[in-house]
Amino acid sequence: MKRDNLNIMSDIKIIEELKAQLLCVIGEFYRLLTKGSNVAQEAILDCISGAIIILYVLAERLGYSFSAVDDTMKKKLKVGIIEEDIVEREGKNLSKLYTHIKERN
Repeated sequence: MKRDNLNIMSDIKIIEELKAQLLCVIGEFYRLLTKGSNVAQEAILDCISGAIIILYVLAERLGYSFSAVDDTMKKKLKVGIIEEDIVEREGKNLSKLYTHIKERN
C-alpha cells in the first residue's frame, strides 16, 4: 500500500473520530441541560468549548482554514443581523458575537 493511501485512511479515521466526539459532546450537553440549574456551569462550558474546538479541527481536516471558518461565520452573522433574526432582536447576540470574532482576528 502506498504512503498516500495510508494518509488518506488515517485522515478518514481521524475525521470519523472527530464526528463521534462531537456527537458525544452534544449528547452530554443535552444531558446536562436536563438536570436543571443544579448542574455545574463549568461542565456546560466544557461541552460548549469542546464542541467548538472539535468543529474547528474537523473543518481543518476537511480542508478549511480556521480563518475561512471565521470569515464564513462573520458573513452568516451579518446576514442574521441585517435580517433581524429573533436571536438578534431579543438580545443582540449576533452583533456581540460578530464583534467578538472581528476583534480577535
